[in-house]
Amino acid sequence: MGNNMENHQRTIPWVLALVAVGIALGGWFVGQGFVQGRTADRFVTVKGVAERDVEADIALWPIQFAATDDQLDQAQARIRDSRQEVLAFLVGHGIEAEAVQVHRLSVQDLYANAYRSGPVQSRFIIQQTLMVRSTETERIEKASQAIGELVDAGVILSSEGPMSNGPTYLFSRLGDHKPAMIAEATANARRAAEEFAADSGSRLGKIRRANQGVFVILARDRAPGIDEQGQRQKTIRVVTTIEYLLE
Repeated sequence: MGNNMENHQRTIPWVLALVAVGIALGGWFVGQGFVQGRTADRFVTVKGVAERDVEADIALWPIQFAATDDQLDQAQARIRDSRQEVLAFLVGHGIEAEAVQVHRLSVQDLYANAYRSGPVQSRFIIQQTLMVRSTETERIEKASQAIGELVDAGVILSSEGPMSNGPTYLFSRLGDHKPAMIAEATANARRAAEEFAADSGSRLGKIRRANQGVFVILARDRAPGIDEQGQRQKTIRVVTTIEYLLE
């Protein structure tokens, strides 16, 4: 019996030592997990911007004109004359005839209008649209600014509908600029993150999350009422959002 008590007393210190070591190791692992968790939570979110000034490479210009008369054949003759005036005007401004297509032709008989009221001076109204599509965007812009020459020639220009606001200018080579602009925006974001890390006494780590952003085409002159599609000069813009870990 005495031997059993003696052995039991010898075992207790070892057990206590093992328990102490276990508690110490458990505390170390908990501490390490806390530090790692706090490190993972330390990050900075920055944005990088890249812009390019470009010129439209496609111009779409619908030219609408009309002719009226009480006799259909007379109205048709007038619309033919107006069409010839428009084509001559375009050729005179260096726009090839192959760039022009008949887009729409409509004939309206006012007598057939069930809601007509009062006398009708011109029974027939003929409207025609010629669509100009050209990569010579500068020529189109200059010609559109001289549209008054058609009025002087007796052409009745129509201002009805969404196709009456002059040329539409498109930029179709966005893909040519994407790689370089993404690289530039990413570099700008990293510089901003490095400045923040230096100011906060940290070191910039790896990327935690990145969002490339969406490319947008803006009017060069960003003012109220300025429509991007109505301006030949444009600006391409992309904004990237990147989160960097801080160490």
